[in-house]
Amino acid sequence: MTASTWTGRIRDRGVAAFPPDRLLPDTQPVYVASWIYVFGVLTLAAFAVVLASGAVIALAGPAWWHTSSVGHYVNSVHLWGTELFFFFMVVHLWGKFFMAAWRGRRALTWITGAVSFLLSIATAFTGYLTQQNFDSQWIGTQAKDGLNASGVGAFFNVLNFGQMLMWHILLLPLVVALLIGGHILLVRRRGVAPPL
Repeated sequence: MTASTWTGRIRDRGVAAFPPDRLLPDTQPVYVASWIYVFGVLTLAAFAVVLASGAVIALAGPAWWHTSSVGHYVNSVHLWGTELFFFFMVVHLWGKFFMAAWRGRRALTWITGAVSFLLSIATAFTGYLTQQNFDSQWIGTQAKDGLNASGVGAFFNVLNFGQMLMWHILLLPLVVALLIGGHILLVRRRGVAPPL
């Protein structure tokens, strides 16, 4: 029976696209026991650590991690969480590439994962620019010429600390989180890609 309200129609479409047993399955195919399938979840766990430690850093202020031993610790957790996030994501990406995981109408799943990776690189770049030390100044001055030459320097000023901080703590993480959420929903809808 078709719902008579627009909210009912949206609910019906959502349940049709993501039935509860598919959205939150309690079993997985036997081939998911392979180690290569673990790296997607490890990427998610590292992303959660990065978001949590970044939120603590953002709440305490941009210079806190230089003046406090607790701030230095949280900043180190954020850095190493990011390192692990990229390591796990690259292994996940290459594993799925060699598995040809775009098979079976999973191309959009593959695309959202690849775009998430590219935007994560931009997010990490803006993070390096917000360190407030000589390293970030060096990275910014070296990057500005390349960005100006590509034509995006007028919109993306790497020497503007406030702009880079907002890109790093708000805009880019939000887009990456939305893409990762969409990626997970697509995995739930199409299922886990089987090995070749």
